[in-house]
Amino acid sequence: MPVLEAEPSPLPIDLATAALIVIDMQRDFLEPGGFGESLGNDVSLLAAAVPPTRALLAAARAAGLLVVHTREGHAPDLSDAPPAKRERGAPSLRIGEPGPMGRILIRGEPGHDIVAELAPQPGEPVIDKPGKGAFYATGLGALLEERAIATLIVCGVTTEVCVHTTVREANDRGYRCVVVSDACASYIPAFHEAGLAMIKAQGGIFGWVAESAAVTAALR
Repeated sequence: MPVLEAEPSPLPIDLATAALIVIDMQRDFLEPGGFGESLGNDVSLLAAAVPPTRALLAAARAAGLLVVHTREGHAPDLSDAPPAKRERGAPSLRIGEPGPMGRILIRGEPGHDIVAELAPQPGEPVIDKPGKGAFYATGLGALLEERAIATLIVCGVTTEVCVHTTVREANDRGYRCVVVSDACASYIPAFHEAGLAMIKAQGGIFGWVAESAAVTAALR
C-alpha cells in the first residue's frame, strides 16, 4: 500500500478505495465575466491551481481511481437558489442575471461549465450542486457508498469555501480526506493558507494536506 507524504503525518492509501474529487473548476469562477468576478474578485488568482489539478487528473486516471467533478450552480428557474443567497452583498451581477458567459451560475450556461483544460472524460461523474458542499442535495454520498470509497483526494476552488465545506461534510460522514494544497486556490491568499492550516491542525482534525507532487508519486 503506498504511503502519501502529508501533514500532519504520512498516510497509507488504499488506491482501490480512493477517489479524486475536483471541486468547481468552472468558468464562472476561473474566468473573467463570471460569478467570481461579479463579486469583485481577481479571478486570475485561481489559475495557479489548474496545472497541478491537470497533473492529478492524469495520475488518478492512470491509476484507475474514481474521478468525480463538481459544479456549483442553479436551475434556470432559480427554484434551488434561496433568496438569502441571491440577494446578499452588492455584486455587479446577481445569480441568474445575464453576463458575458450566459446567465450567472445557472446550469447549462457556458459559464457553468468546467474549464477546458480540466474537462471531464466520458464516464466520469459530474455532480451538480446548489450549495457550497458537494454532499448537500446531491447524489455524491450514494455514489461513493456504491463504490466503497473510503479516502477522498480533494482539490479545486475555493479553498476556504466549497473545498472546505465539502471536506467538513465528508469528515462527518467518516471519509478520510486529503486536500491537495497547490491544486486548490482562493481569491484571498491568506484564506487559502488559513484554510489549509485548519484542515491539518490538531492532528488532522478535518484531514491531511499534501502537495500534488506527493500525491502523484503515491498514485504511481
